[in-house]
Amino acid sequence: MISEEDMERVRQATDIVQLVGETVPLRQRGTDDWWGCCPFHHEKSPSFHINSSTGLWKCFGCGEGGNLFGYIMRREGLEFPDAVRFLADRAGIELVEERGTRRGPKRNRLIECLTEASAYYTTMLLRGRGGGPDSGRRYLSGRGFGSTICRRWGLGYAPGRGSLVAHLTRKGFTAEELLTADLAIRRESGLQDRFFARVMFPICDEQGRVIAFGGRVIDDGKPKYLNTKETPVFHKGKHLYAFDRAKETIAARGVAIVCEGYTDVIAMHEAGYTNTVAALGTSFSIDHVRTLARFARRIICMFDGDAAGQRAAERAIQFLDKSEADLRCVVLPGGQDPAEFLEAYGAAELQLILDEAQPLMSFVLGKRLEGINPSTPAGVRANALNEVATMLAPLKDSYVLDGYAMEVAERLGFSVEDVKRTIKSKPVAAADPSPRHEQAQHAQGYAGYDDYVPSEAYESQSAYYAEPSAFSAPVLTTDERMQLQAEKELLALIAVAPDEMRAHDGRIATFSWADERDEVMAWAMLATPVGTAPADVVRAAEAVVPDASYILASGRIANDSDMDKERKVAFLLDTVELYSTKQRIRELRARMREGSGDSGALFYEAANLQKHASDLQMRLSQNNVR
Repeated sequence: MISEEDMERVRQATDIVQLVGETVPLRQRGTDDWWGCCPFHHEKSPSFHINSSTGLWKCFGCGEGGNLFGYIMRREGLEFPDAVRFLADRAGIELVEERGTRRGPKRNRLIECLTEASAYYTTMLLRGRGGGPDSGRRYLSGRGFGSTICRRWGLGYAPGRGSLVAHLTRKGFTAEELLTADLAIRRESGLQDRFFARVMFPICDEQGRVIAFGGRVIDDGKPKYLNTKETPVFHKGKHLYAFDRAKETIAARGVAIVCEGYTDVIAMHEAGYTNTVAALGTSFSIDHVRTLARFARRIICMFDGDAAGQRAAERAIQFLDKSEADLRCVVLPGGQDPAEFLEAYGAAELQLILDEAQPLMSFVLGKRLEGINPSTPAGVRANALNEVATMLAPLKDSYVLDGYAMEVAERLGFSVEDVKRTIKSKPVAAADPSPRHEQAQHAQGYAGYDDYVPSEAYESQSAYYAEPSAFSAPVLTTDERMQLQAEKELLALIAVAPDEMRAHDGRIATFSWADERDEVMAWAMLATPVGTAPADVVRAAEAVVPDASYILASGRIANDSDMDKERKVAFLLDTVELYSTKQRIRELRARMREGSGDSGALFYEAANLQKHASDLQMRLSQNNVR
């Protein structure tokens, strides 16, 4: 379990504006207000807001919002603990997790061990003597990689025979650390090097730290490529080779190129295509798509032109509806790989081919249905439809199905309904192997005011917010919905300007709140000492209501930098008091209908409150900030 202290260390070390700014161009509109286009849905005008003083973000277009942990959960597809670990790694913070939850060497020690191994491999390649290092240098030279490129990319050679184990042991690394990092294997004779007689390609995380290796055999040995196994710091289905080097160019150009091999990526970068990456010994996955889609509007897959490349393209179809990115496909002529093509024709010729990249679905259908058209014999067309339907089965419940069914129907001469019916009849062969979870929407699981799934602590008042399928919720009146919205706006203003709002705590104490959670949050924030920073005021609210960060990020008025603060305060206090007064009037009238209490006194109190509500309404109409 990650401690509160460690989470706070990570929070303090992370600038949310800088974090979001890695993938989203932001513009400052006020002292603490930053706006940009939402990274989680397609939009042309900015509706994504960050308040740098509170550390909260909110998209007023798609409704997503929360704190920095929620942002990383959404961006990376992580669960909450892994989001904290991701940010801790980014900040260079070693988490001290409670015993019994995560055993084994510390992450920073594993990365130090892998970094030292990378340096050793490079030394062996550049300075090593004997047939092994010589063969490594000849192989890389044959690919056009001289010593300068080898140094730049940290390429190396693994001699094996226990030499790496001996070197790392002398450097103070333990057997457990070598085994956990997958740099060594245990034999009866003791520890042995995991990699031997291979050219080594270091694999780095997004921060450029070595976390794994890919080793290419020099002779005819098997396997041709050997990759580091899954470790505490390396997950091959998530990481991409050279992503640390490519992400800035990907963000600048809005285009990512995905190749199939290490040497292809290096050749592409050296030719100026520094927006190129590769998957790591695994199929291109939804995690890869999501990682690239953070930066790229278009993802171009450069698959081999053989049957394996066709299968890779077909597997990628299942991701078409899971990202806003435009997935396209290129196959180089003559069965060449990128390195061979660049050597033969040059970078300018490659750009012409990239510019003509086909949409992934058009490419796949064109290959699969090559030579088949509406005039082809019916039996051939029927077989082709069955094959295509099996391929498209992962999209059977997707909103994109209609468009693709129409394309298949036109190519084969069947009706759109027949094509859709055939696709829906096919089983989905296999789910995406990615271990990441779709359900991680917000840091504390908050899904929004109108579809809030009640937590145990607030079960008594959760009828307003529960999903209809999970809870029988009453239909809210217009006044009730307006009061909930006004309370949310007021809470957001307390978070942004706590010292100004403390002057009105006496008036706030008279409010009848629509949601008890809102009242709890208000008093938790107002109880903080004068001078408390807004980010710490938010922490106080999160301590009493886990969903506080999402709620507090949602205030439109509080985050309007063009509006005078005193006017905001007056407007929101009057608005909440108006709907609070209306709520009190409804309660009094209900008591009169039930015959509960002194009807005369109740009538008199209701009449006075009605006059007060009219006065507030008049004042609001004169101070309308909408």
